[in-house]
Amino acid sequence: MPGIAAGDLRFRIKIQRKMVEMDSNGAQVEIWQDIPGLQSVPAENAPLSTREFLSAAAVQSEIRGRIRIRYRTGLDATMRAICQGMVYQFAGTPFQDAETGRQWLTIPVQQGVVLT
Repeated sequence: MPGIAAGDLRFRIKIQRKMVEMDSNGAQVEIWQDIPGLQSVPAENAPLSTREFLSAAAVQSEIRGRIRIRYRTGLDATMRAICQGMVYQFAGTPFQDAETGRQWLTIPVQQGVVLT
């Protein structure tokens, strides 16, 4: 692939990082915080697979996919992306394109139940 065409980047995503803060009682609370400069990143969002399964007597579902954005540094597997109000957990470390390593990043993502 020679790169990402501007028309493929038709979604806007927000990338967030998990932070730990102290609440008013002194307990640690995990929150998601927007990363400066990454609140409106043009992106391609491509769901790749979905599955449903029975867990705890209820049907659960999980969607796996990929988000591609133009190259940038500082992203890691602990982050998440929000696209059209949907939350996507990073399912691995973003990886660079094979041609130059500096054109785009592919971010494996998942949404829904995450089994550990």
